Amino acid sequence: MDAETESAIQAALRNLTRDRTSFVIAHRLSTIRRADKIVVIENGGIVQEGRHEELLAAGGPYAELYDLQVLG
Repeated sequence: MDAETESAIQAALRNLTRDRTSFVIAHRLSTIRRADKIVVIENGGIVQEGRHEELLAAGGPYAELYDLQVLG
């Protein structure tokens, strides 16, 4: 999907989920960057949880996937 379409979808999601508890399952981390809580699941178990900035600082699977998606 192009950047413009992705941005429009993210804006719509923010509007729909504002002031609500919502579960968003995503492989594209840009979709969940602003989430209050991110849960990383591997092999059926929770391996990390926290905010985007916390997960990047901690290293681990979230930071690795983020680097792959952002840095290529």
